[in-house]
Amino acid sequence: MKKQKVAAWRLVAKALGEKASKCDKEADRVALIRLLITIQILVTNCFIIYGVIRVNHFPIDKQQKIEVVFDGYVLPEYQPPPRRELNKPFEFE
Repeated sequence: MKKQKVAAWRLVAKALGEKASKCDKEADRVALIRLLITIQILVTNCFIIYGVIRVNHFPIDKQQKIEVVFDGYVLPEYQPPPRRELNKPFEFE
């Protein structure tokens, strides 16, 4: 049983990336940290996916109402601004 655990851990450590150190203990610690970061990323992604699915497919309100309001006000036709005389150099309004 111990041999299977060691073999499984070695496969996980190799899947996480290159061996970080020549010392096995230090390399195992680095692999454990990489594993924890990977698990945290996977859990976060699962929550994000769940939130997207829940909002889009299982709304809280059974009847969603979309209200659209059209205003009958019509904009007047565009009137360009009146022409002004050109400013003299270094003179501002």
